[in-house]
Amino acid sequence: MGRKAKEQGQEAGRWVALMAAALAGVALGLAGGWTPVSAQGVGPTGVAHLPDTPAVVAFEGVSVLPMDPELADPVVPGQTVVVRDGRIEAMGAAGEVDVPAEALRIDGTGRFLIPGLAEMHAHVPPSADPPREDVEEILFLFVANGVTTMRGMLGAPWQLDLRDELARGEVLGPRFYVGAPSLNGNTAPDPESAEERVRAHADAGYDLLKIHPGVPRASWDRMVEVAREVGITWAGHVPGDVGIEHALRTGISTVDHLDGFLEASRRDDLPQGAGRAETFRGTDEDALEALVELAVGSGAWMVPTQYLWDNLMGRVDDPEGLLEEEEFRYVSPSQREAWLRTARQRPAQAGVDEEAHEAHARWRHELLGRLHQAGVPILMGTDSPQLMNVPGFALHRELPLMEEAGMTPLEVLQSGTVNVARYVEEHLGQEAPFGRIAPGLEADLVLLEGNPLDDLGHLRSPAGVMVRGAWLPEEEIRTRLEAIARRHAGEG
Repeated sequence: MGRKAKEQGQEAGRWVALMAAALAGVALGLAGGWTPVSAQGVGPTGVAHLPDTPAVVAFEGVSVLPMDPELADPVVPGQTVVVRDGRIEAMGAAGEVDVPAEALRIDGTGRFLIPGLAEMHAHVPPSADPPREDVEEILFLFVANGVTTMRGMLGAPWQLDLRDELARGEVLGPRFYVGAPSLNGNTAPDPESAEERVRAHADAGYDLLKIHPGVPRASWDRMVEVAREVGITWAGHVPGDVGIEHALRTGISTVDHLDGFLEASRRDDLPQGAGRAETFRGTDEDALEALVELAVGSGAWMVPTQYLWDNLMGRVDDPEGLLEEEEFRYVSPSQREAWLRTARQRPAQAGVDEEAHEAHARWRHELLGRLHQAGVPILMGTDSPQLMNVPGFALHRELPLMEEAGMTPLEVLQSGTVNVARYVEEHLGQEAPFGRIAPGLEADLVLLEGNPLDDLGHLRSPAGVMVRGAWLPEEEIRTRLEAIARRHAGEG
């Protein structure tokens, strides 16, 4: 095979690597380009104060989705769930569970109770001293959408304090697993600097290492060696010099954005002059099948972020119309304008036409389906806030894409509940008292008006959210969201 033909076949891989590097560059900014509204002189909303919730709460007559893999039926109807001091105390058939007289009684008739969801690729501002009100606003946007656990994927020292405040129940927000500051080509250009960073991040108390593009293979290998020694896992992008095969073989805990698969499975015999659409369709099936099999046995989890990549590829057909959707009321005007400019520029920046980005989207769709069908575990995540990805609300755009790739609604829900608990135990080495509904677990709960197994759209408008025992009914969620909207409209 000639050199030019081989280089043509590698074109898509190089392009995707550049796109990944560009994405990392955005993420290294303020939470993916999130513009703090406080910088515009607008005051705080106080949306993250804890609600006044009685010590005992009872959900009566509710259909429960326990997310217990041992149950034959995923829905258990007619249940009463009693919560005391932030933990589930009892669950059983309505009328058979004693409800204390002092309990706040919540009517669950015709409603469905699920565990709180997780955002496994989240960002809060990584700057040294972000305005507290902006941070709390992001936290509440997650909670308002039923997100009670998040994994931050670009850390800063102050986030460790925030993690502990959240754990102590001093501020309203999701349980927070904090990824360390970025390991990339600038911070870990050689094995010695990689070792220094890993030891420092582990000593500081971060929950995991965050990988961005640019890490040389020699630095990666030293990182792996030292991380295993000090007991910290790593996750994120797959650097080009490392490659997906080596990343999987050496123990990456999550592959975010399905990084590395496209580069490693391109045919190298495409005709010279083949366009990007043709190279995206030019999969070496044997190579891809080998990668999927390797992923199955590697212990790695996938965090697809499909909707983000649609946006990055310029697949937002009507960005102006999208910004009219309700969720963008909770984003500052300057942020909306920045996203609109970027969305308009994306097709040219990405260097792809409609045929090419449709081919790329189809490839990612099929890859996620193949990984899932093969048994590679999936975690729910959106990489928000990023381009057109509003914290919390972005999940409702991501989940249908997971379903379209072949996951059932139950499997989609598992990716943000019980799967997350497994990941935390297996890779973070921590107890995970969440992700299911069972006595003894922490009370992270979402009350829905309809069965999400019939339609994941029911997740969009929860009747209420409970975060470790703190209860926010729909009216309170609406009130706080409106306070955010007024703030961004300059009326707060």
